[in-house]
Amino acid sequence: MARAADATVSLLDIAQLTGEVKQLADSKIEAIRTITGRLRILALNAMIESARAGEEGRGFAVVAEEVKGVSGAVEEVAGSLEQELSGRIGELEAMTQSMSERARGERLVDLALNAIEIIDRNLYERTCDVRWWATDAAVVDCAANPSKTAAAYAGERLSVILGAYTVYLDIWLCSMDGRVIASGRSGRYPAVGADVSREPWFERAARLASGDDYACADIARNKLLNDALVATYAASIREGGKAKGRPLGVLAIHFDWGPQAQTVVDNVRFSGEDRARSRALLVDARGLVLASSGGTGVLSEVIDLGGRGQTSGYGERTAGEIIAFHRTPGYETYRGLGWYGVIIQKSP
Repeated sequence: MARAADATVSLLDIAQLTGEVKQLADSKIEAIRTITGRLRILALNAMIESARAGEEGRGFAVVAEEVKGVSGAVEEVAGSLEQELSGRIGELEAMTQSMSERARGERLVDLALNAIEIIDRNLYERTCDVRWWATDAAVVDCAANPSKTAAAYAGERLSVILGAYTVYLDIWLCSMDGRVIASGRSGRYPAVGADVSREPWFERAARLASGDDYACADIARNKLLNDALVATYAASIREGGKAKGRPLGVLAIHFDWGPQAQTVVDNVRFSGEDRARSRALLVDARGLVLASSGGTGVLSEVIDLGGRGQTSGYGERTAGEIIAFHRTPGYETYRGLGWYGVIIQKSP
C-alpha cells in the first residue's frame, strides 16, 4: 500500500508489482484447483459408499452428485478467472513495457538536446568574440596599415586575448587577399605569411555584408595548427571599427574543438548503470561524427539518424540498441549549423 501511495513510483515498480500480481493470481488459482480436485475425490468416494449401502445410501448419492456439480462449477470459474486475468495482466505488461520504452526514448532525446544546447551556447560566444575583437583598435590599425610595427603590436594584443581565453588555439589577422598578417601565437604556429584565401571561412568572411555578421566553417583539421581539430569563426575587420565601414581584412579565431567538444560528450548526465552502455555524440547535418564519448569515429564515421529532417526522435537502431537525437535549436543570434546531439544506448 505504501508503494501505491508513493508519488514517485517508477515504471520499474509498476512492472515488478504486475509480475507479483500475476504470480499471486496463478498461485491462488492453483490452490482452487487443488481444492476442487479433493472435492471431486470426496464426491466419488461418497458415491461408491452410497452404492454399497444400497437403498439406505441413496441420500448420500444425491449429496455426492451435488458436491461433484459444485466442484465442476468452481473449476469452471477458476478456468475463466485464469484466462481473463492472464489476458488483462498481459495487456498491463505490454502497456508498462511500452511506457518504459517511451520514457527511456524521451529521456535520451532530452540528453541529446542538452548536449547540443551546450555546444550551441558555447559557439554563440565564439560568434560574439570574433565580432568584438575585429573592432579592437590594434587589429583595425594593422589591417589598415599592415607595417611590421603594426603587425607586431596587433600580435601582442592577440596574445593577451589568448592568455585570457584558453579555449582558442590561435587568432589570425588576415588581409583582404587572404594573407595572415599577424597571429597571437606566432612563436608556436607558422601561420604568419600563409595564404588562407581558399579556406571556406575566409571566402565567406570576405563576402560578409557588415561587421555585425560572421562566418564559420565545418570542423576540420588545420595543418597550420599542428593538424588540430578546430572550429573556425571569422568576421570582417572594418574601417574605424564600424559595422558599415569599408572592409579592411578578416579576423579568424580557431576554437580548440577536440578537448572542448570531448568534455561535453563525456559529461552527458547518464546514470551510473547507463554510462557503460551508452554513447554520446555530436554529428553534423550529414550525420558525420564531430565528437564521440568513446573518442572514436571523429570525422570518419557517419551516423544514420533514420528520421533525418525531423527535429528530434528515437527508435531502434539495431536489435537491443536504441538511438535518440535532437537537432540544434540555436541560441540567441546563433542559428546553429544543423548539427545534432545523438545518444546511442544498448538495452540492459
